[in-house]
Amino acid sequence: MISNLVFKNTVLFSVLLMVSCGSQKGREITKKEEEMTEVKTPSTAIQTGADNTAAYLPLLKDKKVGIVTNQTGILSNKTHVVDYLLTQKINLLKIYAPEHGFRGTADAGELIKDGKDTQTGLPIISLYGNNKKPKPEQLAGIDVMVFDLQDVGARFYTYISTLHYIMEACAENNLTLLVLDRPNPNGGIVDGPVLEKEHSSFVGMHPIPLLHGMTIGEYAQMINGEKWLKNGATCRLTVIPCLNYQRSRAYSLPVKPSPNLPNDQAINLYASLCLFEGTNVSVGRGTEKQFQIYGSPFLPKSDFSFTPVPNFGAKEPMHKNQLCYGEDLTQIQRVTRLELKWLIKAYNTTSDKTKFFNDFFTKLAGTPKLQQQITDGVSEADIRKTWEKGLADFKTMRQPYLIYQ
Repeated sequence: MISNLVFKNTVLFSVLLMVSCGSQKGREITKKEEEMTEVKTPSTAIQTGADNTAAYLPLLKDKKVGIVTNQTGILSNKTHVVDYLLTQKINLLKIYAPEHGFRGTADAGELIKDGKDTQTGLPIISLYGNNKKPKPEQLAGIDVMVFDLQDVGARFYTYISTLHYIMEACAENNLTLLVLDRPNPNGGIVDGPVLEKEHSSFVGMHPIPLLHGMTIGEYAQMINGEKWLKNGATCRLTVIPCLNYQRSRAYSLPVKPSPNLPNDQAINLYASLCLFEGTNVSVGRGTEKQFQIYGSPFLPKSDFSFTPVPNFGAKEPMHKNQLCYGEDLTQIQRVTRLELKWLIKAYNTTSDKTKFFNDFFTKLAGTPKLQQQITDGVSEADIRKTWEKGLADFKTMRQPYLIYQ
């Protein structure tokens, strides 16, 4: 846990050190390397943990390093963190890739095989499918693991599940883990049902709400502090904080965090619309408005319709080549809570309610209660009341782990 005092000192030290490092004249570097290492950002701009280079480069010097990252692991000058570490002569040995792969182009749930990055020649180890936690032999020769993935603040976004398994592997193999923190694009929104432990899965491992309102670094501290790792183990963890970040500050992602979250609006609506993935309603996979629209062939005909077809984010989208009716939410202003109104409306108007939900819904919701409440006709306002105690308890639990105001 980083106290406010320690955090402020860390930020001050990092800023001063970055200024001093900027004036040092070391070995000659190429023009390309100079462009890659020079990070020009206004003094008040949000800087990610990856940009906070003075705080982590000394910790990697003379170490054998592995990194968990994908296309989101970039600095503010668009340099990928892998490329940056190599220019700094860090001994980077292996890349570990989460769901969607290292370059972030795979479909949700698609099997990713181990391979080699064609740009750097580094071996890539897939952390999805049957290999969610790296095996001891896959960590052989590593001293320090770096974790740099952009989360979106939703429990079922699987990068935080990958974080859990990386922390567990580091604890079991006596490795240090550096988490390069990144802002939560959904800010401090805390909402939704809290997961019940008996419904844990890769889309929800721990008793947190659907929207947890934490950065991935804060969440790492919670995993450690709450002893959620196997056998109550703890990981030797260092969180490299963002600079100039507050939860109330809007943050627009510079790159898509996954193939089907193409823009800020999709990221904002993701938690509310992803519950449809546990139903027979499409969330726009197979279109260019993923998580900004919803519809199915079983909803009433309306002025809005779409037809999913295979594309870059979905090779086999739900209701492929079928006309779907529903709603276009692209004009919706930013939501500040988990919205159930679209889910409830779709259930109430579907042609066959017995076929609306599937087995995946309870895993996404983290509880069977939400489906039961919807089928029983409970209003959204009354459903929300049943979350109040769980949310209050969670906010109390998370308080010691928060880094930012």
